[in-house]
Amino acid sequence: MIKRLFCLLLLILLSNLYVSASNKPGDLKLFNGDDPHVQYNGRISLKNPHIPRIWAPGVYIKAKFKGSKFELLVNDEVPGDNNHNYLEIVIDGKNPYRIQLKNKTNVISVSDSLSDAEHTILICKDTESNIGYIDVVGFRCEALLPLPAKPKRQIEYFGDSITSGAGMDLSVIPCDKGQWYDQHNAYMSYGARTSRSLDAQWQLTSLAGIGLIHSCCNMDVVMSQVYDKVFLRNDSIKWDFKTYHPDVVTICLGQNDGPDQDSTKFCTAYVNLVKALRQHYPKADIICLTSPMGDNKLTPILKRYITAVTNNLNASGDKKVTKYFFSRQYHNGCGGHPDMAEHELIANELTAYIKQLKGW
Repeated sequence: MIKRLFCLLLLILLSNLYVSASNKPGDLKLFNGDDPHVQYNGRISLKNPHIPRIWAPGVYIKAKFKGSKFELLVNDEVPGDNNHNYLEIVIDGKNPYRIQLKNKTNVISVSDSLSDAEHTILICKDTESNIGYIDVVGFRCEALLPLPAKPKRQIEYFGDSITSGAGMDLSVIPCDKGQWYDQHNAYMSYGARTSRSLDAQWQLTSLAGIGLIHSCCNMDVVMSQVYDKVFLRNDSIKWDFKTYHPDVVTICLGQNDGPDQDSTKFCTAYVNLVKALRQHYPKADIICLTSPMGDNKLTPILKRYITAVTNNLNASGDKKVTKYFFSRQYHNGCGGHPDMAEHELIANELTAYIKQLKGW
């Protein structure tokens, strides 16, 4: 009996020593992609509730963790065996940097020089919907910690490649080199910058090449077909508008429609899009913008069309639709897009207008 009791006590002691050793400080634990301590901002699919799927540019994830190491487990769709997504990584709000995924399954160690303390990480999808989705499989760190509440202010930006941040980041690969998406950087785009300046959440509902009545590059959808979807490249997955309630909505379309579109068709489509958004966002201020990269031919036409649209909607009783015309053309990036420095200038213009409009 004494021998048996001794063996039992020995087993308990060894078991406790094993647990203590396996959970010593610095050990990395696996947390699922849907861990309640993690915040997601933007349109995501939860068809698999444990593995959030992201298509849209600018969708961002925040987490607070303990320790000097943090690993992100993420899958990349890689459509066509060629398109690899880019992510922006920001730790403790400083020194954002961009990485490209290399494989269909990726384990990303975000830093080798963190202090053994508490840190906040932000991960943003920098590339377009049509570069493919990413699946957030999970995270490895010592511990995940509660985050502060999200900012109360919310802004949503509807647009095309400009809003997505295409052709802007020349820091690694110059224009006309590499793949067409190698210069994408949604995190540094004018919308994301504007929101950070205003302490607001952001959502980029944008797709390169899209228009109101005419999209470029053989694209078979226009904004009215995908504005309410999670995957903006087709119309397969509905977005739940009840999950996001923007105080401000901006619309920056017309660049891909071009200057030679039928004015009645264009203005009618614009009015119908605003009315559709109003059904989901009854209290939002909706701002109609000219294209920042519009040239001397397109910009005067867009100003005329947007003025007609806003006047029509105001006259019909919607006084919370306004317009803003950018002060000049921004086109020093790839393919005539704004570059990174110009996105900051665009954001400065828009931030000042929203501050005046909302009193923020």
